[in-house]
Amino acid sequence: LVQLVKLCSGMIEAGKAYITTNKHFVSGVRDLSQQCKKDEMISECLDKFGDSLQEMINYHMILFDQAQRSVRQQLHNFVKDDVRKFKETKKQFDKVREDMEISLVKNAQAPRHKPHEVEEATGTLTITRKCFRHLALDYVLQINVLQAKKKFEILDAMLSFMHAQYTFFQQGYSLLHELDPYMKKLATELDQLVIDSAVEKREMEHKHALIQQRVILVSFYLQDFSYDDSKVEFNVDAPNGVVMEGYLFKRASNAFKTWNRRWFSIQNSQLVYQKKLKDVLTVVVEDLRLCTVKPCEDIERRFCFEVVSPTKSCMLQADSEKLRQAWIQAVQASIASAYRESPDSYYIERLDRTASPSTSSIDSATDSRERSVKGETILQRVQSIPGNDQCCDCGQPDPRWASINLGILLCIECSGIHRSLGVHCSKVRSLTLDSWEPELLKLMCELGNSTMNQIYEAQCEELGLKKPTAGSSRQDKEAWIKVKYVEKKFLKKLPNGETLTENERKPRRWCVKKCQRHNSTTKAPTARRKYRHEAGNASPAMLSSAATLERKFRRDSLFCPDELDSLFSYFDTGAGSGPRSLSSDSGLGGSTDGSTDILVFGSVVDSVTEEECEVSEESSGEAEIEQEASDLEDLRELHPGLLIYKAAQARNLPLMAEALAHGAEINWVNDEDENKTPLIQAVMGGSLIACEFLLQNGADVNQRDIRGRAPLHHATYLGHTGQVCLFLKRGANQHAVDGDGQDPLSIAVQAANADIVTLLRLARMNEEMREAEGPFGQPGQYPSNSPTELQYRKCIQEFISLNIDEC
Repeated sequence: LVQLVKLCSGMIEAGKAYITTNKHFVSGVRDLSQQCKKDEMISECLDKFGDSLQEMINYHMILFDQAQRSVRQQLHNFVKDDVRKFKETKKQFDKVREDMEISLVKNAQAPRHKPHEVEEATGTLTITRKCFRHLALDYVLQINVLQAKKKFEILDAMLSFMHAQYTFFQQGYSLLHELDPYMKKLATELDQLVIDSAVEKREMEHKHALIQQRVILVSFYLQDFSYDDSKVEFNVDAPNGVVMEGYLFKRASNAFKTWNRRWFSIQNSQLVYQKKLKDVLTVVVEDLRLCTVKPCEDIERRFCFEVVSPTKSCMLQADSEKLRQAWIQAVQASIASAYRESPDSYYIERLDRTASPSTSSIDSATDSRERSVKGETILQRVQSIPGNDQCCDCGQPDPRWASINLGILLCIECSGIHRSLGVHCSKVRSLTLDSWEPELLKLMCELGNSTMNQIYEAQCEELGLKKPTAGSSRQDKEAWIKVKYVEKKFLKKLPNGETLTENERKPRRWCVKKCQRHNSTTKAPTARRKYRHEAGNASPAMLSSAATLERKFRRDSLFCPDELDSLFSYFDTGAGSGPRSLSSDSGLGGSTDGSTDILVFGSVVDSVTEEECEVSEESSGEAEIEQEASDLEDLRELHPGLLIYKAAQARNLPLMAEALAHGAEINWVNDEDENKTPLIQAVMGGSLIACEFLLQNGADVNQRDIRGRAPLHHATYLGHTGQVCLFLKRGANQHAVDGDGQDPLSIAVQAANADIVTLLRLARMNEEMREAEGPFGQPGQYPSNSPTELQYRKCIQEFISLNIDEC
């Protein structure tokens, strides 16, 4: 019985452990149900079975509680109370029995001749026997009672336990009986799932075999074992807003430039990525309308493309060329879709200064009203330039957007198309929402819509093409802008010595007309000027005489960029004759008298005859022509790189724009002139606006010549304070030393130029203070808004403003 109580205790303890583990199992079932909420079938099944199992756990708890009370506790009390009393009585009975046996032995040993001992032994035996008989009667009674109670206790305990078992199984049956219809229904669905799964498996195996066979055949015939026939699609109108998603490698912006694989997606006009599924989305581009995308072929890795925004760029790598093209098309389609769906007012509200991919702007502390007044002033000033009263590409009146590297004004729809071309092609800025530096405003006033259209639309009339109007569709405008600025199909060809026939008079040399500082209201059309001299007599004096005659017939013939009728027009040298029509290939006429002609880019003169040149020859000297025109060059060596090189020194901005339109490299190096660049030539010419134009179009501010001198070195040598400020603002390295071991500060100290010395020391001090603020400050950038930083920027801008009208 005691052993049974111990076994019952062990059973109860094991039952409690079973209940605990069962509870953990049910908790896991419910967690799985929460994770499978999207699958209604699994979620419903797990919920129902989890509830049923929880009820079974409750029934088990009741069963073990009944076992505790009916078997263990009841039998334990019986053993503890009744059996213990019986054992104590048995001990007394055994003791009295031993005493009686001793009395019997003593009574038997008593000698007959000793009556006293016989009497004592007989008396002791009588008392002991009487006590034994009395205790034996009690002992027998307790045995009988204990046996009867033992039977009752055991039967009662087992009956109660079996009743508990019956109740447990009855409740379990009722529970499962209620669940039985659902289980039968689920079993039927499972059977169907097994059948469907088997069918799907066979179909997938068949498709897999076909795909493998197709890949093998294609790879065999194309000899390309890396063939990838994966289907790549994107949907701009996706219901969930996700245009495209997938894995891409992203180049980190740290010093090591590591590549990490991330999950990218295009959604809600944003490019985002995340490292893991549950991670928070990281926004790469907040508004795709302000960015562009282009493939990158100049890096080591394959299948790379770059997403460029006004504030940063992100280099990405796809797994294949097909995927790269799909991502590029998806970004471009998202940009176009965002412009179609978003109204102009919404676009304007979201636009801020970060949308302008130009140089760092001087932050203004004025309120919105002052900024509005300032914006209207800028708008009126820029729109006063000829042709700027309407959009450069569609003619819509009152344009309020500008392409700062092209120098043109645009309507908001055309500005959106220009943004989609990329900042390498067109940098868009608002005339009313963005801040404008004086040098950038001056640049806009030096060019204008009329000037640029006569460059980019020079052959429209000859080709018979119709320019889109303000009422044209966006598709028509977009097609026109791409043909005009990207494909550049309307440009006139540059002349060269090989494009003329033998019967035509061939200009052998060319030069660029220097553009002096002028009144912005002057309106003198400019074009190519031609001098005619006898062969072998092309002396500087004769060139000077032609310049004198030019002032005689047209006093204001200096290059005026506000109104440019034609950069390449030819005038006959015959006395009294008007301008001749241009040829379709080179735009040049010709003569058969064996004379030497000089093409002058950048001014318009009336016809100059040989006799007139001889008359004026006496009153002119070499210095005058050298002052007004660049050195003479062989026409056969004319190409866009050399043209922009010469135009930069001559401060001839429209001619620089013409050269860029013809594909001139902005950082072209002249091997015959100490490896100088157009930016260095602009410094030599003393034009801050020419430098600004080149920088806006991507010129390298730190590119050096053969003597190790960067534009900042040359500006310091020449004492051009405004250019020094501009280069410092654009991130020029003032610590770079030239071939003589001198940095710009040393050069300024030797030249005793107090202004430039002060500026360079101020820039160096500001750079040191910025580096002291943290490890992220870099020369040439403005990440800080500290008073020292703001004061330095204000000082730089004031120097630029003071020198801008003199350049």
